[in-house]
Amino acid sequence: MNKAFVKEGEGDEDDDLSAAMPQIPQGAKNYITPSGYRRIKDELLQLIDVERPEVVKVVHWAASNGDRSENGDYIYGKRRLREIDRRIRFLTKRMDLAEVVDPSVHHGSDQVFFGATVTYANAAGEEHTVTIVGIDELDPLHGKISWVSPVARALTKARIGDAVTLVTPAGKDELEILDVSYPLPGEA
Repeated sequence: MNKAFVKEGEGDEDDDLSAAMPQIPQGAKNYITPSGYRRIKDELLQLIDVERPEVVKVVHWAASNGDRSENGDYIYGKRRLREIDRRIRFLTKRMDLAEVVDPSVHHGSDQVFFGATVTYANAAGEEHTVTIVGIDELDPLHGKISWVSPVARALTKARIGDAVTLVTPAGKDELEILDVSYPLPGEA
């Protein structure tokens, strides 16, 4: 089909958006820490208040230069504008689905719940420290794992000194919980 008869970005926009969204288990809420919610909100406001207006100015200026078919500033600007709008829609949907949970209410507890920072040892004696966060906050390279991950599910509701079984494709592993901590009230 000739490109002149196809709407720009037709069909790919919603597919990209849903593919990029981490999956929330059926019937579960999109739990997020207060700091994670603030980061999403800050990014959204940055896009709306700063980045989008700047790109609109560039596109407006480039459009005023005449021929748009070979105008790199115009073509790139329109593409960037679509990316920003797509990200704004994504962040807005995630904020609408978010259920903010303050982990500091468990401060002083030795039991693992959402928002806990847990140090555990596996059967090989290797120690790991992870923080259980929402799916929009996960950063495995910095020890932040999603509450729906197998490790987080194995650890949840266990206490210091408990041994839990983690089932992985490689087999079963025993994890011993060494320490559990939560942020102080007002720090979450």
